[in-house]
Amino acid sequence: MTGTAQRCDAVIMGGGLAGLTLALQLKQRFQDIDVLVLERRTHPVPHAAHKVGESSVEIGAHYFDTVLGLKPHMDGAQLRKFGFRFFFSEGRRDIDQVTEIGASRYLAVPSYQIDRGIFENYLAEEAVRRGVRFDDAALVRRVDLAPDAEAPHRLEWTRGNETHSAEARWLIDACGRAGLLKRKLGLAQANAHDVNAVWFRIGERIAIDEWSDNATWRERCDPQARWLSTNHLVGAGYWAWLIPLASGSHSVGIVADPKLHPLDTIDTFEKAMQWFATYQPRLYDALDGKRHLLQDFAFLKHFSHGCKQVFSGRRWALTGEAGLFLDPFYSPGSDFIAISNTYITDLVAHDRAGRSVEARAQLYDQIYHSFYESTLALYQDQYPLFGDPEVLPVKVIWDYAYYWGVLSQIFFQQRLTDLMLLGSLKEELQHCQRLNLAVQQLLRSWSAASARRNAPVMLDQAAMPWFAELNRSLKDPRLGDAEFRARIRASVAQLRQLAGEILGRARADNADLSGCALPSVLEEDIAALPAGAQAGAMLFAALPDDSRKPRLPNFTERSSPVAPRARP
Repeated sequence: MTGTAQRCDAVIMGGGLAGLTLALQLKQRFQDIDVLVLERRTHPVPHAAHKVGESSVEIGAHYFDTVLGLKPHMDGAQLRKFGFRFFFSEGRRDIDQVTEIGASRYLAVPSYQIDRGIFENYLAEEAVRRGVRFDDAALVRRVDLAPDAEAPHRLEWTRGNETHSAEARWLIDACGRAGLLKRKLGLAQANAHDVNAVWFRIGERIAIDEWSDNATWRERCDPQARWLSTNHLVGAGYWAWLIPLASGSHSVGIVADPKLHPLDTIDTFEKAMQWFATYQPRLYDALDGKRHLLQDFAFLKHFSHGCKQVFSGRRWALTGEAGLFLDPFYSPGSDFIAISNTYITDLVAHDRAGRSVEARAQLYDQIYHSFYESTLALYQDQYPLFGDPEVLPVKVIWDYAYYWGVLSQIFFQQRLTDLMLLGSLKEELQHCQRLNLAVQQLLRSWSAASARRNAPVMLDQAAMPWFAELNRSLKDPRLGDAEFRARIRASVAQLRQLAGEILGRARADNADLSGCALPSVLEEDIAALPAGAQAGAMLFAALPDDSRKPRLPNFTERSSPVAPRARP
């Protein structure tokens, strides 16, 4: 290294979403900490066409608005998301005549559609206001990790024609897919989830609510603002997204299994438009007259990846896409940023208190990878069933229940770093993982037998009281240890009941369940679990045996066999 090195408590390589939120979290936890963020791009960055990954869900949204205290910005400069919405619209222009999955009203816990340019500019400014040193247009040239437990890490970067160097007790890689530490340490790890994505931004709203003049269809939602949802137009092997941005633009993307939709059929804007003309013609119609408003176009091959290690007792860590990345179908990217940043902040806290972090870093790494593997199961090998109007709605409800009932409870209740409490729930949490893997396997088998009837109905998630209550429960004040254990055990019981109902429905459809693991998982005896609610179906109610009627899920109240008010 040359020249006099700056001395820092932490250097964060990468000033995007992951790096800047970590800087804010560190400054919030330790007012006197000296944090330096090095960002390759020059600020301010452009609005709209900056980065993909604009949709947030409950954990990430809570991290931004509550943990980091950014709610005024989220409410004032971003868009509140009207949940996820799914349309089985392949080859169709009549959007009001296909099955729709979504909520008719906002549920209790907010999430946001995020213009990444607006947000990252704000985060950089806010970080500086809070005392973070932020160098943009900074290109890291060299990294030397500490040779022992007490020596500092050293790094060198250039900014224009100037060369700078620093020594840091903690070194964090948040530089996205560039993965400086990942490459240096040989941590890259492939996974078996092979999917590709293309995306672009159009400089005008895509008004999906205006795709039909059917008043009944429009009135299913209050507010009549489906455009604020992350809209998924789904088919076998793919989904297309529509995400609105506060800058006035709309983000459009295609995520596809290459076995069914090869990347070379969609890897330019013109190819993507021709693909839309075939597979999603109503979206093609909406875009065709806006070609002159195209703001960017990009694609990414085999974007899902793992990482052998993300936290180290030698005082380095990876966060965001520099570490792991799953799949955008349920928008988990900001969730995993929130989780990894919380673990990193806690490791720094233990180090500043003079405690060894070696064992804790290993445990956090194991837990984080466990969350990753559990969540990966929601996507891996599941793309072929995305075009199934009978099975995908059930999968979506299961996936939400698993997410809100387990991982979200741990995060919202501030239990991520409570190793003793999580350890006391190890049996229940591992059972949930086995249950989820078995349900995902069952869904694949069921879809192979499904008639895939595409009825003109809205499957209203807000009409399921137990489902809306599970979402609302995330807002509860912090529970005591015994109450938290009881909540997780109740979630496990609820998931077991739901899984049993899904199994029964798959059997009724004569699915080939040979080799299906779910029956044996449901037979496991989990001590101290409360009895599941048996008064009524959570998801399904008996339908008349009428072959002329579509065999669709009838969303019902958990505590009563009487279905709630149906929507047309």
